[in-house]
Amino acid sequence: MDSNDLYEEVLTQAAAQARRYLRTVRERHAGVLPEAIEGLRALSGPLPARGESPLAILKLLDGAGSPATVASMGGRFFGGVIGGALPVSVAAHWLADAWDQNACLYDISPVAAHLEDVVLSWILDLLGLPRNCAGAFVTGTQMADVTALAAARSRVLRNVGWDVERDGLFSAPPVTVIVGEEVHATMLKALALLGFGKGRVQIVPADGQGRMKPSHLPRLSGPGIVCVQAGNVNTGACDPVGEICDIAHEMGAWVHVDGAFGLWAAVSHHQKHLVEGVARADSWATDAHKWLNVPQDSGIAIVRDAEALGRSMSIAAAYYPPDANGKRQPMQLGPESSRRARAIEIWAALRSLGKQGVADLIDRCCQHAATFADALRAGGYEVLNDVVLNQVLVSFGDDEINTRVIDAVQAEGTCWCGGTVWKGRKAMRISVSSWATTDLDVSRSVAAILAIAAAQSSSRVTFARTSTEGRTDSR
Repeated sequence: MDSNDLYEEVLTQAAAQARRYLRTVRERHAGVLPEAIEGLRALSGPLPARGESPLAILKLLDGAGSPATVASMGGRFFGGVIGGALPVSVAAHWLADAWDQNACLYDISPVAAHLEDVVLSWILDLLGLPRNCAGAFVTGTQMADVTALAAARSRVLRNVGWDVERDGLFSAPPVTVIVGEEVHATMLKALALLGFGKGRVQIVPADGQGRMKPSHLPRLSGPGIVCVQAGNVNTGACDPVGEICDIAHEMGAWVHVDGAFGLWAAVSHHQKHLVEGVARADSWATDAHKWLNVPQDSGIAIVRDAEALGRSMSIAAAYYPPDANGKRQPMQLGPESSRRARAIEIWAALRSLGKQGVADLIDRCCQHAATFADALRAGGYEVLNDVVLNQVLVSFGDDEINTRVIDAVQAEGTCWCGGTVWKGRKAMRISVSSWATTDLDVSRSVAAILAIAAAQSSSRVTFARTSTEGRTDSR
């Protein structure tokens, strides 16, 4: 069999398997059943001495692997801010895999470099950010934070006469890094990767919803970076970015926005006020695989100071072409050299949705979250956050009952919701991020959660009563 015939046969089979998976995922168990975990053993064992048939390999992978996936491509997976990829973005991803482009240099893949320029301009327009910003396409917001903060580090140290790209951080002037009390864990990891130790980061108190309090920002006398958050992963709350920018810039500090999902509020018809002033920041990090609903892994770093980004990410060798005629050289703007062409599926998603479609997607998810909150309150349970975006925190009682309800919901499988701890209290976290979630998905999920919560509470009361009645007086 020649290579063309082999490609035809294996891709045909893979397409049929993928179609079957997507056709059934909306009605299957939202999580992973124990027998599916056990079935993963079929993928283990020693490496075969001889190669196996590609068709047999695909059959094995589908048979054992597909059941062990969470149904994030369905409409009732609410465990974390994880979007379900839009159909056109999945198809574009397939085509991009067939192209197998290394998006490192314009000459290596003109289409990849060109689409990065196109997509970046569209995103800047959508989010209302300055049109002259530079940007990089990375794995996710954590690496977007690393990329943007590398540019920040370069600029604030250069402003005091230190070349960090040449001389590193040894003996460099200290940089004050400020974060909010509810900073996301990945931001601290990004800072640590850049040499800003977690123990040296200054933490500013947050309010009851997790928003940084601008009045508590410390005074800075040297190089400084202030990291703000658009979209608390528990409550959805956004730091008052505009107010923080005014204070930080008056002190000469760089402001970076960690906006993995919340930055997309800027596109919304109803929630854009939550990120008022966000365009006054100096850099931004967000994900496309969350609210924009493209396949994993897809993050975007955006930096106002294009020179600082280029300086912090530059790489040189005799076999790398110079930047000629303004052509985009992606590896000169981000931390990776060899990488896939991530802009392709973003381009397809944005073109299929248009401005109105992106805004409708954000607003629809926020409305679903509000519906969840209203229904759970009506059922007698406590919603712990102001539901301003797509995040809902609900408590069914004490920590024990919350754990039991969360475990039971995940086991029952109508929907999948995760657990968290908010202000010292265990809670269920519901994150609505998928284009595929419908009103029916929400109503089915609410009904299942309420039934399970009632059953767990009832069984607990029965157990407590039986335990009390079974005691003997030992006095």
